[in-house]
Order: sequence, then C-alpha cells, then structure tokens
Amino acid sequence: MAFDKTLEDLKLDYLDLYLIHWPARLRKGAVGINPEDFVPVDIPTTWKAMEALYDSSKARAIGICNISTKKLGDLLDVARIPPAVVQVECHPVWQQTKLREFCKSKGVHLSGYSPLGSPGTAMYKTNVLKHPVIVTTAEKLGKTPAQVALRWGLQMGHSVLPKSTNESRIKENFDVFDWSIPDDLFAKFSKIDQASYFHFITLNPFEILWVYFFSREVMSSATIYFVNTAEKS
Repeated sequence: MAFDKTLEDLKLDYLDLYLIHWPARLRKGAVGINPEDFVPVDIPTTWKAMEALYDSSKARAIGICNISTKKLGDLLDVARIPPAVVQVECHPVWQQTKLREFCKSKGVHLSGYSPLGSPGTAMYKTNVLKHPVIVTTAEKLGKTPAQVALRWGLQMGHSVLPKSTNESRIKENFDVFDWSIPDDLFAKFSKIDQASYFHFITLNPFEILWVYFFSREVMSSATIYFVNTAEKS
C-alpha cells in the first residue's frame, strides 16, 4: 500500500495529515499521463480507504487536494469522516472564493499552496507579486510583496505553503506573524480580478489533469496552450 511505503520511507509510525493529491484515476500499469489512460474517477471508494487509515490512527487527519466545490460536495455526501483539509492553489489573484466559503460552511480547513503564484516557474504566469494592489500595500507597510501575499492568506484564515530554497527568502516568508494588513487596505484585495492561467509551450501532462477536472475554457494555437482553471464564483 502506498501509505505504508510512505511511513517506511519517512521512518514514522503515523502521519499527522494524509492527502489525496490528485482526485484522478489511471488504468493499472499506465506509464506517464495520457488521455487514453484515464478511467472514471471513484473518489468514494478511495475515501473509504482513507477513512480506514484514520480509524487505524496511522493517519491522524485526512484530506484531499485539487478538488472543485461540486466534487467536494459530492464527497461530503458520502463521507463517514469528512476531510479535515482541502488543499488547492490559492493567492490574491486566485482567491478560491466559492470553494473557500463552502469549506468554511462545512468546517473544512482550506490550505493554500503556491500562495505567491509560483514566480520564476515556466508553468505559472499569474504575476501575483507584481499586482498593483499587492505592490502598493507592500510599499505602504514597508513589507515585500511576498510577505503581503502570505499575510493576506493568513488573514483570510488559510494555512499558506510557500516554497523556497533561498535562505533569505525563507526568513522573509516567516516574518508575517507580528503585523497585519489594515482593514482599509485589506478590503482592496476583494476587488482584484480573478484569473489563473497555466502556460505551456507544448501540451504538458499536467495540462491534461487541469482540463479534465477544472477547466472552463481551453484556448489553443499551434504550440501554445492556455488553460483557465479559475472556478467561477
């Protein structure tokens, strides 16, 4: 079982939190991610296995990543043990308003990965840290745009999961707990236009996942693909 292998690799007896990373299903023996390898998703059966791990105390909490509001609602309808955490991309330019409000109403914690919009990667092109609202707020508070983006998430009630291998940036990311964004500036974040686009020079396997689960529109031309993954609020 994948879970037991994880415990073995980590040399642990239990995990505090175990997540379904992608609510996807591929045929047995599939290599890589190809459209023809997708089979109907059976989240309820997978969730029963997650519940068994929770019952065994090997997983102290269970959750799911990259799931839409509708699919989360479907899961809650059949779950004996509801997910403790839903983990999705979340930042000021993709605030996950509909999903966030639904999670709050159901007592599910929202955890936001890519809270800075993954600057410097080839995949993400949202320019979160260059948004005028974030830049202006940072200048007024004497903070960096990254700190403002992280603080926004904390004040929204999320946990935030920034990633960096740069020591100075790691320290910068930790400096978000002893100050806050004032209400007048914080209110401006709700006015930010929401858009999240994935930019591929060629058809990347991860695009298939986003199209399969989340996309509302796919725009293509020659070798450039844009996938709009923002859930409509």
